[in-house]
Amino acid sequence: MFMTWLSFLLYLVYLEICLEVMDDKPNPGTLSENSERLFSFGVIADIQYADLEDGYNFQGNRRRYYRHSLLHLQGAIEDWNKESSTPCCVLQLGDLIDGYNAQYKASEKSLEVVMNAFKMLEVPVHHIWGNHEFYNFSRDYLTNSKLNTKFLEDQIVHHPETMPSENYYAYHFVPFPKFRFILLDAYDLSVLGIDQSSPKYQQCMKILREHNPNVELNSPQGLSEPHFVQFNGGFSQEQLNWLNDVLTFSDTHQEKVVIAIFPFTQTPLTACAWPGTTETPWQSCGLTSAWWVSLLVTLMMVATLRILLVCTMST
Repeated sequence: MFMTWLSFLLYLVYLEICLEVMDDKPNPGTLSENSERLFSFGVIADIQYADLEDGYNFQGNRRRYYRHSLLHLQGAIEDWNKESSTPCCVLQLGDLIDGYNAQYKASEKSLEVVMNAFKMLEVPVHHIWGNHEFYNFSRDYLTNSKLNTKFLEDQIVHHPETMPSENYYAYHFVPFPKFRFILLDAYDLSVLGIDQSSPKYQQCMKILREHNPNVELNSPQGLSEPHFVQFNGGFSQEQLNWLNDVLTFSDTHQEKVVIAIFPFTQTPLTACAWPGTTETPWQSCGLTSAWWVSLLVTLMMVATLRILLVCTMST
């Protein structure tokens, strides 16, 4: 999903998790000079590489620089590798290559080019799948590809409920003691990337049709709920139940949680996950130390988070 309301191809966020040294009257919104950096991690999204000449976005109102995005990725990797305190990992939040690759039968080649660039990175990369992944590949292909980084997950001994199902692409890991990262599958419910004869496709198409009567299912025209378009997706109850179990475990063990998700946002309204099809169980487990990492890095708790934001403008 290319965020047409942003004027950049690449959004790079470098996050430093800090320990706040508390005084008599701490201000949770600030960091003291005595704060100690515990660890750091990189975030990158919407690379959307293609070996194509410059073009325009879907609406035709913003310039796209398909080849140039690879240079930005390489620059980000160089910066991460040069950090005096190496990031523990990088979260790649989806849309690694552009959907146009499928039209030119260049999907596998473009994916190989970008993955070769990532080989220069000296830390693990955790990949999330976006709609452009499904424009290029089926879910079965992605499951068996290098974009499946489930092998990097952590297992919690004696807590089998925290093991994700094979029915969705999600997992969790601990990069630093008392910090748990959770990657979610925002296209768990979707008509993209699955066989049209499958029961899940029929289920998702039914959900979509109930909210979107347009012939063009990517069009939000006339919709009271404009997010119900084909390029979006949603979460199954099965995945949300698993998320609830992991959050409950983290809450019980006083862990801070970072939830990494494909960059759905509330602006524009067409760029967010299908609501109303599932509940939000994390609200029931009392978890207060949860941070959401998406394209805008929406933070539910910022008392111990310092952000350095680097934007590469597409001008």
